[in-house]
Amino acid sequence: MNFEQHEIWLVTGAQLLYGGEAVKQVDAHSKAIVDGFNKTKKLPIKVVYKGTVNSAMEITEKFQEANNSAKCVGIITWMHTFSPAKMWIHGLKLLQKPILHLHTQFQREIPWSDIDMDFMNLNQSAHGDREFGYIMARMKKPRKIVVGHWEETDVHERIAVWMRVCAAWNDAQSMRILRFGDNMNNVAVTDGDRVEAEMTLGYHVDYYPIGDLAAEVARTTDAEIDTLITEYESQYDFAPIAAKDGAKHGQVREAARIEVALRKILQTTGAKAFTTNFDALHGLNQLPGLASQRLMNDGYGFGAEGDWKTAALVRTLKVMALGLPGGTSFLEDYVYHFKGKGAILQAHMLEICPSIAENKPRVEVHPLGIGGKADPARLVFTAHAGTGLAATIIDMGNRFRMIVNQVDCVKPEADLPKLPVARAFWTPQPDLKTAAHAWILAGGTHHTAFSYSLTSEYFEDYAEIAGIEMLLIDNETTIPDFRNQIKVNDVYYMLNR
Repeated sequence: MNFEQHEIWLVTGAQLLYGGEAVKQVDAHSKAIVDGFNKTKKLPIKVVYKGTVNSAMEITEKFQEANNSAKCVGIITWMHTFSPAKMWIHGLKLLQKPILHLHTQFQREIPWSDIDMDFMNLNQSAHGDREFGYIMARMKKPRKIVVGHWEETDVHERIAVWMRVCAAWNDAQSMRILRFGDNMNNVAVTDGDRVEAEMTLGYHVDYYPIGDLAAEVARTTDAEIDTLITEYESQYDFAPIAAKDGAKHGQVREAARIEVALRKILQTTGAKAFTTNFDALHGLNQLPGLASQRLMNDGYGFGAEGDWKTAALVRTLKVMALGLPGGTSFLEDYVYHFKGKGAILQAHMLEICPSIAENKPRVEVHPLGIGGKADPARLVFTAHAGTGLAATIIDMGNRFRMIVNQVDCVKPEADLPKLPVARAFWTPQPDLKTAAHAWILAGGTHHTAFSYSLTSEYFEDYAEIAGIEMLLIDNETTIPDFRNQIKVNDVYYMLNR
C-alpha cells in the first residue's frame, strides 16, 4: 500500500468567449493552485494539472483519458470563468473516476480599488461553479463539493480525506478476497450477494481450498520459521510458556509456520484480504490467529467466520488510514456493560490487529474451546483510549447499506487476567442503549471494521462514490429520527433502483 503511484487530476473549466488572453490567465492560475497543493504537506496524493477545457470535445477527451489512466484515481474540477454546463454532459456521462467539485477562486479577497469588468469576466467562479453544480445535480452525478479558498487549511484537509477515499476506492476495484472455508454455521448477516458486491463495490471473492493452505504449511522450512520467530522476539513480549524454553513454544512455531504459508498464498494470488473459519481447519495445527493479527498489521483485510464483507472493509479502511496514527482492526461485539452510559467489550477468538494496541503485545498460548485443534498462539493486548469509528456493510437485498457508529474507547475499569485475547472497551455514541437500538434497527452485524484514524467524512465520501446507503450513529442520534431516516432511505432506494 502506498499513494506514490496515484495521481489526482485537476481540470479547469472555461470558455473562449473572453478571448485567448483570458484563457492564458486561467491556465496560469490553475498551475499556481496545483503547485500550491503539491507544496502543502496535507495532501497525500500528487495533483496533476491536466489543462483548461473550453469545449465538449476537450472535456470528453480529458475524461476518457482519465478513465484509461491507471495512475489517475480521481478528478478535481473548478470553473475559473463561466463554463456552459451543456458542454460537460457527454464527458460526465462517460467519467468513471471519482470527482470533486472545488468551489474556489484564485484571489482570496476582492481587490476593491482595482476591480474592473476585465477582472469580473475572468474571475467568475461564483456563478461558473453554480452552472456546473446544476448539471451535476441534474445528472445525479455522485461527487464531493469543497468550498473555500484554495490556500485555506480546512480546504486542504477536506481534499485530503477525499484523496484517501479515492485511493481506497481504486484499491477495491482490484481487491481479491480469499475465503479459507465458507460462510460459517448458516450465519446470514456475514454472507451476501458476491456478484452484486463485485458489480457495486469492485471486489472479487474467491474460495480457496483449506487443503492447499495445509499443503503450503507442510512445505514451510525450519529456516523460514526461525527467521519469523526472531522477528516475533524483536517486536513482542513473550509469556514464559510461549518463550523458547517454554512448554508451549512449539505452538508458537506452528503459528509461524501457518503465517509463512498464508503470506505466500496471499502474495502469489495477489489477494488483499482473506477470511478464516474455525469449522474448516483440516490439515492445520491450530486456528490461524497470530498470522491473521500480523497480516492485518501489514495492511491485509480480515474477516472471521467467512465474513468477506468485513474483510473487504477492513482493507479499505487500512488504505484510507495509511500513514495516519491510531490503528485499524477487525473487531466483534462481545459483552455489554450496563453502567452509566454503558459500554461494550470488544474482542474475538484471536484475531485483533496489534496496530490498535496501547502497549507492547504479548505472545501467549491458550486452549481454544472451539475448532477442535491444538492450543493456538495469539497476541494479547488492550486497545488504547481514543475516539474511533466502527463500521459494517450489510446486504439489504436491493442495496448495500453501510452503518457507522462513533465510539469512545476507554481503559477497562479493571484488569482482565482470565481473558486470553486482545480486546477493546468502548462506549458507543450517544450511549449504549441508543446506539445498540439504532444498530439493530438498521440490521448491523456483530463484526465491525474499526479505526481510530478516520472521521465520518471518510465514510460519507466512500458511500457517495460507491452509490451505497450510509447511516451514521453519533452523539446527535435519536431513535425516532434514525427510524425515520431508514424509512426515507427505503423509499429513495426503491425509486432509484
